[in-house]
Amino acid sequence: QVQLVESGGGLVQAGGSLRLSCAASGSIFIINAMGWYRQAPGKQRELVAHITFGGSTNYADSVKGRFTISRDNAKNTVYLQMNSLRLEDTAVYYCNAGRYLGYYSPYDYWGQGTQVTVSS
Repeated sequence: QVQLVESGGGLVQAGGSLRLSCAASGSIFIINAMGWYRQAPGKQRELVAHITFGGSTNYADSVKGRFTISRDNAKNTVYLQMNSLRLEDTAVYYCNAGRYLGYYSPYDYWGQGTQVTVSS
């Protein structure tokens, strides 16, 4: 079992920034990558970014150049720095633990979700 606890999120004006954090604990040895997903009302959950424990990253086209995923190995914590936020970034953001198999493959380990609301 892997436990994921998220923090961060909130209300921000368009163009602003937020940082999300996700602390992992438990059987971390079974995972080698982590990702951030988001789900907006009426839409499917989508993968926003992922990072391997080797440090490789990948981003959805919609957030490239604006979001940065990073990892603090000592703290088993993954961050998502979100800059130049847009109205369409409004969603519930979820941290996930998974594997990298040439693509990101999520395990069914999820954070509790944190609301990000971007206002005009």
